[in-house]
Amino acid sequence: MASARLRVAGWRVCGRLTGRPATRCRTGGHRAIVASVRDDDAFRDYVVGRLAGLPGVLAVALGGSRAAGTNRADSDWDFAVYYRGAFSPDDLRAVGWPGQVFEIGGWGGGVFNSGAWLQVDGRNVDVHYRDLDDAEYRLHEARAGRFGIERLQFHLAGVPTYIVLAELAGNKALAGALPAELNPPQYPDALRAAASRGWWSTAQATLDYGRAAYAERGRVAETVGTIAVAACQAAHAAAAAAGQWVTNEKTLLDRTGLRGIDEILAGLTPDGGTLTRAVDRARELFETTVSRADPGPAATGANGGAG
Repeated sequence: MASARLRVAGWRVCGRLTGRPATRCRTGGHRAIVASVRDDDAFRDYVVGRLAGLPGVLAVALGGSRAAGTNRADSDWDFAVYYRGAFSPDDLRAVGWPGQVFEIGGWGGGVFNSGAWLQVDGRNVDVHYRDLDDAEYRLHEARAGRFGIERLQFHLAGVPTYIVLAELAGNKALAGALPAELNPPQYPDALRAAASRGWWSTAQATLDYGRAAYAERGRVAETVGTIAVAACQAAHAAAAAAGQWVTNEKTLLDRTGLRGIDEILAGLTPDGGTLTRAVDRARELFETTVSRADPGPAATGANGGAG
């Protein structure tokens, strides 16, 4: 089995892929720590076990690319802890894993709530806090065709408030139990209609503004940014029309057939005519894609891309 060695604060760390807890040893007269390196299955079970034991946690799920099976060897590990009503990040801090543990609502106070960015056994681990009361409310709203769009870092178009349902659709529950209607949630027909219309209307407005405010005045950076944002908005519209949950934008353009936007944006120059034609070509591409989105039965899976 492979060994792992490094020096930490005067100790030499040495270990083998055993899955056993770390112990101290002496090597060549030097103090050392034997650090166990768990394989993926043992690592997953270890983290899930610790999270499931936190006060108030009713269920733990694996999410992201590792739940979808599209992960790379170095992909982050995404876990969601589901609670109802109350959860204290202090209990997660007490586990002792290094990293940042945020307060409830610490990621902007919106639907995405908050979580933690941690290092566990040398792996990057993201933990999301998810209140089941909120998830059930979002499902109720989605069934009525109601949703909102919130700003969130790393998302060009923002995130829809039904993102917590998209996560549940793609997550794999590994501990505890989730309510049956959330395991997994079906994509409501009312949401398909409302979200596709809403996202497409927003994309059109984005393009209209960008054409007049930026493209006609030869402003390349602003025009490109406008088209990129509108592309993600149009992709959300196409995904909603097809009943496909979306958790992030990493592969959203590819999934919805909008990767052709790259060709439209390539080689633009600060010429008003060139930039307005680019906006018009983008609108044509987006409109065709949204109108052709599959109107068949709603999909229940979520595809967010590799983490």
